[in-house]
Amino acid sequence: MNEMCDISLTVNGERVSERVEARKSLVDFLRDDLTLTGSHVGCEHGVCGACTVRVNGEIVRGCLMLAVQCDGASVETIEGVSDSGEIADLQEAFQKRNALQCGFCTPGMLLTAQDLLSNDQTPSRDHIREHISGNYCRCTGYHAIVDAVESVAQARKGSRK
Repeated sequence: MNEMCDISLTVNGERVSERVEARKSLVDFLRDDLTLTGSHVGCEHGVCGACTVRVNGEIVRGCLMLAVQCDGASVETIEGVSDSGEIADLQEAFQKRNALQCGFCTPGMLLTAQDLLSNDQTPSRDHIREHISGNYCRCTGYHAIVDAVESVAQARKGSRK
């Protein structure tokens, strides 16, 4: 028998109250119950980064966190940060630099890149590589992704002057 739990949380700025299985992962809750399918299910072991979301401002692996752990929390998905315009420059740079191909890793890569740029406004290429290293991409070879993140960092730095 599956234990059910009531949870209330804020997802992309909207209050959500649902009844979920106690052992349902956050990414499955977002995808299956809320139809927010931007975060993907990849390895289900927390190593590929496809399920990356933000919980209370911190990026986390949605496959390693249970939905019930987010009771009372604020969760942001790729849909939320995209709709808000927060990552519009990153999205444009990924497109211009051909840093997305199949798109499977892209939501997690974008959230991870935004996390980096929020904490380090002028990261080196090595720091960019290190920060995104927990996100697997099988198509681009990472060079274009690093180029895109670096170009956004430079553009944001220029706009702050």
